[in-house]
Amino acid sequence: MPVLAGEAGDPAAHQVSDEVLLFFLFILVISIFLGFEVISKVPSLLHTPLMSGSNAISGITVLGSMIAAGLGEGHEISMMLGGFAVGFAMINVVGGYLVTDRMLHMFKKKDGAAKGGKS
Repeated sequence: MPVLAGEAGDPAAHQVSDEVLLFFLFILVISIFLGFEVISKVPSLLHTPLMSGSNAISGITVLGSMIAAGLGEGHEISMMLGGFAVGFAMINVVGGYLVTDRMLHMFKKKDGAAKGGKS
């Protein structure tokens, strides 16, 4: 596995090399920058479809964090970080659906408007 250095059974076998850690940090910084740029450039009318799409993508995040937590078997810090990742990913998914639901309620017609509203 390219992420791990050393042989199996070696105490250094589960250490992440500096290059891999730097690569992951680079991916994190690029993701933060790209997310900020996309959200700030999207008009407010398109926020609801964008939220729905991002919720679907967050499912991938949940799956990846569960895999990361599972790969850390036997290493408490890895399992703990994976557990935190699962928790934060689920907060993102649930929060996204709540916000989407609230925004969709804003587009529903009121009872008075549905009955004609002018009588």
